Amino acid sequence: MNVLRLAAPQCLRTQSRRSQSNRTHSSRTLSGLSFCSLLLCGALGAFSAGVQAQQAQAQEQGQASPASPAARAPSVILAPATPATKPALTAPVDVNAAAAVDNRWDASLAAFAAADKEHPPKPGGVLFVGSSSIRLWSNLESDFSALPVVVKRGFGGSRMMDCTQHLHALVAPYKPHLVLVYAGDNDLAEGRTPEQVLQSFRKFVEGVRADLPRTRIAYISIKPSPLRESLIPQIKETNALIKAYTLTVNNADFIDVYSAMLDDKGNPRTELFREDKLHLNADGYALWKRIITAHLD
Repeated sequence: MNVLRLAAPQCLRTQSRRSQSNRTHSSRTLSGLSFCSLLLCGALGAFSAGVQAQQAQAQEQGQASPASPAARAPSVILAPATPATKPALTAPVDVNAAAAVDNRWDASLAAFAAADKEHPPKPGGVLFVGSSSIRLWSNLESDFSALPVVVKRGFGGSRMMDCTQHLHALVAPYKPHLVLVYAGDNDLAEGRTPEQVLQSFRKFVEGVRADLPRTRIAYISIKPSPLRESLIPQIKETNALIKAYTLTVNNADFIDVYSAMLDDKGNPRTELFREDKLHLNADGYALWKRIITAHLD
């Protein structure tokens, strides 16, 4: 019995020491796990920061961001394509290059073709072609009713280069004995030079001559509009170049409407223009009619 009494406390003390040892071991294990977790988090954080730093540096240098290790795979780097030919910086500008890919006039040309199919004009008439100054001349046919046939083929916003580009559709079908063209105004407004407008008109003349050798061609001078008053130096130069050119070509004329549209101070006469200060009003067209009629007589 005494042995049992002595053994019982000893057993309890042993169990207590074992329990305390287990708790200490568990605590140490948890502490070790926590420390490892901290180390792992720190390592992952450092790695993430390093990747972000590399990405930022790559973006600043215009390079692709590096992929994460999990997503990293072999890749193929394509070298940038090298142009087959490198254009010379001093190459001359082709004034008809833009027109070669410009299809903005397809609807107007289709409308002309449809009108011709419905009412085919007789050959040998007088043809007016050009930009909005021709298109907006609403009573053009009646203004020249004394002529046997008058055909109006103006398409607003067009340039001399467009008339040249589409001359086979604008001129050849009508077989006119006289073509009057007003264009070049919009060319200058878009930044083309007087020499480029002259080049386009020269190509126009050559194209008409190839199809219709006997057709006469008259160039209506570029008008001095108030809206484009800043372009008057270029307008004057273009008119002078084209006038000089027509003197060297058979069956070619220059009709000067420019001079009569200036006031005594050399400024554009605003009373000849609509409110937009660009297009002619009735008085402006009446002036043109008188000048052109005198040329036709």
